[in-house]
Amino acid sequence: MSSKVMRAQTAILKVLAEMRKPAGASTIVDLLTGAGVEMRARTVRLHLLELDRQGLTALVSRRRGRVITAAGREELGKSDVLLKMGLVSAKVDTMAYTMTFDVASGKGSVIANTAWLHPDCLLPAVAEMRQVVRCQLGVGNRVITAKAGETVGGAEVPEGFAGIGTVCSITFSGIFLRRCIPLHSRFGGLLEIRDRKPVRFVELIEYRATTLDPLEVFIQAGMTRVRDAVRTGNGLICAGFREIPVVAIPDVERLAAELRQKGITGLLAVGRPNQPLFGIPVSDGHAGLVVTGGLNPVAAVREAGYAVRIRSLAGLE
Repeated sequence: MSSKVMRAQTAILKVLAEMRKPAGASTIVDLLTGAGVEMRARTVRLHLLELDRQGLTALVSRRRGRVITAAGREELGKSDVLLKMGLVSAKVDTMAYTMTFDVASGKGSVIANTAWLHPDCLLPAVAEMRQVVRCQLGVGNRVITAKAGETVGGAEVPEGFAGIGTVCSITFSGIFLRRCIPLHSRFGGLLEIRDRKPVRFVELIEYRATTLDPLEVFIQAGMTRVRDAVRTGNGLICAGFREIPVVAIPDVERLAAELRQKGITGLLAVGRPNQPLFGIPVSDGHAGLVVTGGLNPVAAVREAGYAVRIRSLAGLE
């Protein structure tokens, strides 16, 4: 099999894995286009037939389309790492461009993270999340909840689960884009909080060098201490490190004030021109910008002992 064919089939498997429900060729084409991959519907159908033959996809019905199989997910995990990195990067850019949140009106779509958990755990989970939101350690002051069969972030909540959606910090990329402010996402990390103030990053993962969401990695590994930060003022929270041009600092500070008025918190700190911020150096002509992780409320739920399935950058809400 040629490398071109392998990359095409991996891209199709990636789309089906992200969908979490059956999809036909036309839907797959639309999603591939959104991720920056051009492919005709006829080509997709031919690849799907071959993937069926390999047992990597399965036809549910002609009307509903296909799903990825367990063997397909296993193959996807072994697939071209560079391709997966490209798809993740393209997904971030596409969602930031297509979200419609308007700061002036306070309305529009934002990028959502999702989490599934047992329905009996929903109320105590929301109580945990409320404390994080009150301490402004998430993004904004809103979350969304859903029952099985309802949709959160473009995905249907599975039977036997309840759904939670939080605002993803990548939403700031879309907001800045509409204000013509360049925003470069460099790292996702763990930020130490001491006496309720951020002091330094203790762990970092570069966005462009990973196939996984860095904050999701830290949460799943049990490395966060969000509940401690809420209750004692000392802990480790998820945060993102961005860079902005020095000339944009006044505009960013004005925008941050506007966002706070609309209930969108999360812009934690703006650095000085050409100076490190929380120990992280910046490029010449730039300043650092730190945003809180939109998954921090979910991290607190996991720290409290509740089993959650996390999906960052799930979709628009």
